[in-house]
Amino acid sequence: MSSIRNRSPEPPGASGPDPVDAVPRLRVLAPLSVQHVLIAYSGMVTVPLLIGTGIGLPGDRIAALITANLFVSGVATLLQTIGVWRVGVRMPIVMGSTFTGIGPAIIVGRDAGLPAVFGATLVAGALTFLAAPYFSRLLRFFPPLVTGTVIAIIGFSLVPSTAHLVAHHDPKAATDGAAPANIALAAGTIAFILLMERFGPPVVARVAVLLALVAGTAVAVPMGLVDFSGVGRADAFGIVMPFDFGAPVFVLSAILPMVIVQLVNMVESAGDTLAMGQIVGREVGPPEVARALRADGAGTAVAGVFNSFTIVTFGENVGLVSMTRVLSRWVVAGSGVILVVLGLVPKLGAVVAALPGPVLGGVGVVMFGVVGAVGLRILAQADLADSRNMLVVAVSFGMGFMPVGAPHVYDRFPAFAQTVLGSGIAAGGITAFLLNLLLNETRRRRAAEPAPEPA
Repeated sequence: MSSIRNRSPEPPGASGPDPVDAVPRLRVLAPLSVQHVLIAYSGMVTVPLLIGTGIGLPGDRIAALITANLFVSGVATLLQTIGVWRVGVRMPIVMGSTFTGIGPAIIVGRDAGLPAVFGATLVAGALTFLAAPYFSRLLRFFPPLVTGTVIAIIGFSLVPSTAHLVAHHDPKAATDGAAPANIALAAGTIAFILLMERFGPPVVARVAVLLALVAGTAVAVPMGLVDFSGVGRADAFGIVMPFDFGAPVFVLSAILPMVIVQLVNMVESAGDTLAMGQIVGREVGPPEVARALRADGAGTAVAGVFNSFTIVTFGENVGLVSMTRVLSRWVVAGSGVILVVLGLVPKLGAVVAALPGPVLGGVGVVMFGVVGAVGLRILAQADLADSRNMLVVAVSFGMGFMPVGAPHVYDRFPAFAQTVLGSGIAAGGITAFLLNLLLNETRRRRAAEPAPEPA
């Protein structure tokens, strides 16, 4: 954010046409569009890859999730940049699936199957679309104290699941522990990412995760941990079919955590939209935020139909626009076209689905940890010296991590209570929201009330 504050672009029209609506020549537009795809690509393939692996899907089904996710991300990016009616903010914003949705998707997918995940995604998208104009006026109820707490719970609660990925190719891992070679490969993948971040040039550092996946897989090949046989069986070109995993199933235990995640996504998208407005020099208020959130909702609903996951703005690409000062929304629209094309190449998804579990586990440690760290960074914006704020964080973390450490702790509760309390994300998110209202919102209202006049 410091780079955004330090740069003050001229207002549109001050020295020529609005650069946001300018259409660069193709020889300029194409490489700039590819650059945005490269920045976002690792996140877009890692989300369905980790979800599919976490649920235990076979390689061909994981490949289908990956191609579907690329396709839906491209459609959502086009919707956000080009806009239709009051949907889309028409600024250079890349859209894609979010890491905050990985936890609920894995948990729901294991318990109720992917049709329940996609049913919940459809509901979350529809509610986001309908709530967009109202939510844009209610951001004050989701301060950094609440959003930071929820995002931190989402990230850190996922880190233990990476152990299953590291042991993915070791059938005896459940009783005897993962093979030392698997652990070494996961640790090497983490070390590679750290070294790229420390010593690599900025352009390389931004795709460190993608490079780590490639390097880790290359090391895993002679270890016998990679099976590319599914690549040969995959089609070179294919159509992403709606409801490929079956008709959506609507289950309350799946919908509730997904809606909570989508609330966090809406706060994130609103923040990215405001930041982008500062970068490109456009005034962004509730109407603009509402249009951006409608695109989030529409994209997420489309994701539920086409076998993908919750859609949100990509903060990495917001940072890229700030760094390069390439403000044209048509450059990012070009990225959307590229993503749609990539989503129609099943062989590409099969290659990604063949990546070895230990490598994915190493990447998962980094990516899930980063999500948690982002939550802590947002939390740092709150006044944690205030004892009430500390209580909100402490109790929310306790409620959020209790089901992680003891998954069956609420098994004797009624079904509805299990639905709420059994999901750490749902329990922690609801706790943070309600405690903030109870401890802080009432205090703000009293402070805003005029003091009584002396008698």
